[in-house]
Amino acid sequence: MLKSPPFMFLTFKNWSAKVSKLFGTDGIRGKANEYPITPEVALRVGKAIATVFMAEGKKNPRVIIGKDTRLSGYMLESALTSGLVSMGMDVFGVGPLPTPAIAHLTHSMCADCGIMITASHNPSTDNGIKIFDADGYKLPDETENRIEAEVMAMEKGARANGSSQIGKAFRIEDARGRYIEFAKSTIRNQSLRGIKAVLDCANGAAYYIAPIIFKELGVDVIRTATSPDGFNINDKCGATCPQNIVRLVKEHNADIGISLDGDADRVIFCDNRGNIINGDRIIGLCALDYKQRGRLAGNAIAVTCMSNLGLVDAMKRADIRTEITPVGDRYVIERMRDLELNLGGEQSGHLIFSDYATTGDGIISALHILKVMKKKNATLHDLAYGFMDEYPQKLVNIPILKKVELDQIPQLNTVLAEARSALGNKGRILVRTSGTENKIRILTEAPDTALVEKWSAYVCDTIRKGLA
Repeated sequence: MLKSPPFMFLTFKNWSAKVSKLFGTDGIRGKANEYPITPEVALRVGKAIATVFMAEGKKNPRVIIGKDTRLSGYMLESALTSGLVSMGMDVFGVGPLPTPAIAHLTHSMCADCGIMITASHNPSTDNGIKIFDADGYKLPDETENRIEAEVMAMEKGARANGSSQIGKAFRIEDARGRYIEFAKSTIRNQSLRGIKAVLDCANGAAYYIAPIIFKELGVDVIRTATSPDGFNINDKCGATCPQNIVRLVKEHNADIGISLDGDADRVIFCDNRGNIINGDRIIGLCALDYKQRGRLAGNAIAVTCMSNLGLVDAMKRADIRTEITPVGDRYVIERMRDLELNLGGEQSGHLIFSDYATTGDGIISALHILKVMKKKNATLHDLAYGFMDEYPQKLVNIPILKKVELDQIPQLNTVLAEARSALGNKGRILVRTSGTENKIRILTEAPDTALVEKWSAYVCDTIRKGLA
């Protein structure tokens, strides 16, 4: 049995809650062709974005638009573009590229904002809209609220339909090449020869550029899920299905498995023994490497409340402070910017190396892991194990038809109070509504598996009965 965690978390509040009709924790998201992911709403969103970003009086401000490989991306891109140019913005389309590539291009091309059309790790039937500011960071709540207010006003007919200052739409033909060279430069184009890697691109936004990046640096790449058809994004592949790389790593006797999600802003790894390595262990090993080299800014990392308490323990032993944030990489990034930190992320695989990127970047994260492996002549298993003992943890997702107020679920407060009394400071239960999907997520963590199973089942049964 592991020793008691350094702190206890037990709550039913959604740490990442946003009181918003359109925006969740990661932009606007939903089922394609259902509100709010319809061409009609996308047109208004385009107009609203232009209205907000033209408020400073700029003539023809510029916006970069990218997308993943979902079929509905064509529909949304056209509608957004129409809305933006109708209000006077110039649009630069780059086609399918990872979310972090859009963030990077927005900043490097001095655009006023960037838009990524994606639903990240969700199935192909979903889609969404992520927006970045001129510096390549996700918009703060205040700006999203302004955009939403404009959209709501248009739905009521309280805003002008267009502008006499009509913008233009362009296509950037060399966008892929720009990002490929940037990604390689983050490890100074270091040779990675001698490493064999299975690369799962989730049939998503990185399907074309990711294999090129790794191959150009000398990696022996075994590709999988690199043939998108508009429907197969994240379908039994990618970061949400790491069993795919586990099988292939064993089959090809590879050194590492790299599994990206649909928009490549997150990554999950597999070591040469077939063990899945999540974001917590990756952040931990990188923090130790950074500290050893005197590069860990603020002597701290930032992670969300979903991270395993074993990571906090391990960092404490290494004299590294752990900053805890609400769920969502945007909140990790905000904390990192506030405290000038350069390393953070989420257990789910959003890893932020802020010396190079303004958002989670699966490709850059993988490059840095391969660089550490090469430099230390070590396997990922050697690097990821030994410094940290994970506390038994279980995450259950309960589908719901629509968002619900958790404190209105019968008996949930009572059950959580029982758990608080029983676990004391030796465990935690975090119950929250997802900010990106219609699900209630229940995380249970305790010093031993029996306690985790017991309280997870009790809380989940209570929620299911309360929703019935």
